[in-house]
Amino acid sequence: MTSEPKSLQTVLDEKFDTLSGKGKLLAKCILSKPDKAVFMTTRQLGAEAGVSEATVVRFVRQLGFDTYAQFIASLRDFIDHRFTLMERGRMVQPIMVSDDKELDWLVSQDITNIKAMHKRVDLETVKAVRKLLKAAPAVFVVGARLSYSCAHYMGWTLSKIRPNVSILNGSDRTAMDQMIFAPEGTVVVIVATSRYPNELIRIGKIARRQNFKIILITDSNSCPLAAFSSHVMVAPLTTIPFLGNPTCLISLIHYLLNCLASDMKDDLKAHQEKLEQAYLENDIWFN
Repeated sequence: MTSEPKSLQTVLDEKFDTLSGKGKLLAKCILSKPDKAVFMTTRQLGAEAGVSEATVVRFVRQLGFDTYAQFIASLRDFIDHRFTLMERGRMVQPIMVSDDKELDWLVSQDITNIKAMHKRVDLETVKAVRKLLKAAPAVFVVGARLSYSCAHYMGWTLSKIRPNVSILNGSDRTAMDQMIFAPEGTVVVIVATSRYPNELIRIGKIARRQNFKIILITDSNSCPLAAFSSHVMVAPLTTIPFLGNPTCLISLIHYLLNCLASDMKDDLKAHQEKLEQAYLENDIWFN
């Protein structure tokens, strides 16, 4: 299981008394304007706080970060967890010069996020997750709020690959009932996006008490469910979304399911033949 990383707020609270006078100035500057600091270079942040660039570098290391990029990633997580919709809205850069410019900007963001996910995919974790999903007697795929759309896509597609797949909406209290009476050996996949809903955390705790293997698919290692998940797959966001952005998660799930389909071999053919026969008998598709 993965240990839960400390939030930037916790790190600053713990280290504040040990910081120099200039370090404390930096900390106060960052916490008062996190939405601006997250986009600053070391030189810009130093100028904003009235300290040197070298002081910024020392400050970051004193907090326990190896690089400034790691510090900014932690600050991004802090904003992503704490900021309301209104605060996120104020961070969105007004670029509506024309519709095509807006499209170019949003598509460019999605491409950047998918490339970041591609670089960070742990293939050994993917193999372990595929093995679990293939062998489990039953699989529950759970999401809530925004992440339910990703969970539904995963569960629906997974049901075309293997039997005994259930899709649960974590916001529905009956999901708890189904989890409690799930068969022994069930694998639980939880899809979670930032501003992580408490209902998903409750579902995760129930799955842990049932001794089920938990696969977490999320957008950050700071997701609170990571602490008690058996495997964690991360599709990181390089930007802070205003209204949420499931593009990267869908891409990661798509890759995982295509690999799993290849693993199923003859079982996949037999499973899909049964499905197609049922579709034909019940006139499912428009013809």
